[in-house]
Amino acid sequence: MKLYHASALELRNPDINFGRKNADFGGGFYLSDSLEFAKKWANERKNCVNFYSLDLTGLSVKRLERNKEWFEYIANNRSGNSDLFKGADVVIGPIANDTLFDTYGIIFSGLISDEDALELLKTGKQFCQINVKSERRREISNGKNAKFLTNKSC
Repeated sequence: MKLYHASALELRNPDINFGRKNADFGGGFYLSDSLEFAKKWANERKNCVNFYSLDLTGLSVKRLERNKEWFEYIANNRSGNSDLFKGADVVIGPIANDTLFDTYGIIFSGLISDEDALELLKTGKQFCQINVKSERRREISNGKNAKFLTNKSC
């Protein structure tokens, strides 16, 4: 699987402990299978795109779709609660639209129902995020499963 990560630096050895713990799919190293999305993210916030390959063979993978389970998983993680899929090495699923924080803020305030919020989060083009979160990170970062390929203009 070819994947992309936007960063200010060339990242040859991803670190799953570097990012926020209260991100959509919890702590881990986030990637996208969309070069279009990675370039957009790089242009808006960073300055390069790192390319990786990831072999999922032998890894525990949790796949999510834009549904209630996905919605509740993001809400749980954004609230800083314990990760519901701790046993997964990798979580794969849709990126919520750009109004994610505002939408969840409205939900937590009790202004709209979970069902209406889920519909808001389904709007827009769907991109996928892949979060490598494994405690088996040595296997992933040492090249057994993941391999740094190249980068674009770091």
